[in-house]
Parts: sequence; C-alpha cells; structure tokens
Amino acid sequence: MATPALPAKNQASYYPDAAEPQRKARSPYGMPVVDNCMTCKLRSSNFFCSISEASLQALDRIKHVSSYPEGAMLFMEGETARGAYLVCQGRVKLLTTNREGKTMIVKIAKPGDLLGLYATISGEKLEPTQLAFVTREDFLRYVRVHGDACLHVAQHMGRDCHSAYEVIRSIALSNSVPEKLARLLMEWTVGAQENNGMVRVKLSLTHEEMAQLIGCSRESVSRSLGEFRKQRLLELNGSTLLVRNKAALASLAAI
Repeated sequence: MATPALPAKNQASYYPDAAEPQRKARSPYGMPVVDNCMTCKLRSSNFFCSISEASLQALDRIKHVSSYPEGAMLFMEGETARGAYLVCQGRVKLLTTNREGKTMIVKIAKPGDLLGLYATISGEKLEPTQLAFVTREDFLRYVRVHGDACLHVAQHMGRDCHSAYEVIRSIALSNSVPEKLARLLMEWTVGAQENNGMVRVKLSLTHEEMAQLIGCSRESVSRSLGEFRKQRLLELNGSTLLVRNKAALASLAAI
C-alpha cells in the first residue's frame, strides 16, 4: 500500500481559551485541531509531551500536523524511515507480516508515543488519528540540540525493546490461548479503577486484532472470550470490557 505524502502544515486555528470563540476548528474526522504543543489541552505527562517547554517550542517550529482516517497506512515495513511521527490524538497499531500474509501486532501506540524511528514494522491507524511529523534531517538536528528530547528518544527506544521482549516472552512461554488472552486483557486493566473486584475499561479492538496481538487465530480468541463469559470472568459489550473477577483473570494469566 502507498504511504501518505508528507503532511502539509495544518493552518486551522486552535483556541486555547474556552472563553474565546467556542466553536473550535475540527479535522474532517471529528477531532479538534491541535497544532501547538504549548496550548494543547490534551497535553499530559505521557512520554514525549513531558519534555521541557523550550524543547516543545522548538518542536513546534519543525513539525507538520495532519489528521488521518481509520485504516490509513502511515509507513510500510522495510522502507527507509523518512522521519519521526508523534501521536497527538487517536491510536496507531504497529504490525509485521510474514511471506504467507500472517500479521502480528507488536504495539498499539497512544498519544505521546513516538513512531517511525525504525521502519522494520508497518504503521496503520487504528482509529481517526492526528500526528505530528518531523523530517529525518530536522529530527536529528533537534535531538542533537535538545538533550532532554534526546534522552526521551533513548528511553522510548528502550521501552519499545522491552515491550517487544514481553510480547515474545508471552507468546513463547504461555501454555494456551486463554492464558495469552487473559494476560492481554489484564494489561488493558492497568491503571483502571477497581470496584469490588470489578474493572470497566474501553477495549476498542476486534477479535482479529486481539488475535494478531497474541499470535493466534481469530476463532481461538472468540472461543476463549466465550469461555470467559460462561465462567462469568468478564463481559464484552461493543468496546466496553467489564472484568467481573480480576483476581480470577489474573490467576488464569499466570501473573
């Protein structure tokens, strides 16, 4: 599949103050246009958002912001990296495919994550997404000048390696599909509020995508979820996952 052309600088206005004009510019995919890190109301402690203000201001001067629809291909496996992408809104799945066409998701990137540092995998939008793009040359100059940003990049790459290790460990050492799936679902409950042993989280993944994350077939995932429901471990209604018995699910995941 062809990759998108270099995004043009987004010129739409973004109003940082709610007291100012109330109708904020929105992208074609329903998201508010956010093209300035300093006034971004979505900014949080998430990874690359937490660099210093001086580094954020410098990043604003070299980035190009654009929005993409669900399913759009960001970059292809094996191609030369053109630059770095910072996820501002939405999520991106990073995947790899073998010669037989079998696909495995190695990571789901969230706002604040940095992508494209190496193109050994493909990047595809999981939902409507806003990204900030920085060309390879500009990004290399940027991290040479801004030490805190360079440190964040190094930490990010280390975290990605650790994440890949955990994926390999889970697939290689888990004894069954239910164990792998339980481990995946437990990861999605991290940080969620627990009430009497029950946890409710947003899980906007298809059965096929869950299968690609744990290295099995879609049918195996559907069958395991059915067994979990029969055991009253969880309920899955649309994108809402209700874990009824977190302790039992953790035990099944061998955590």
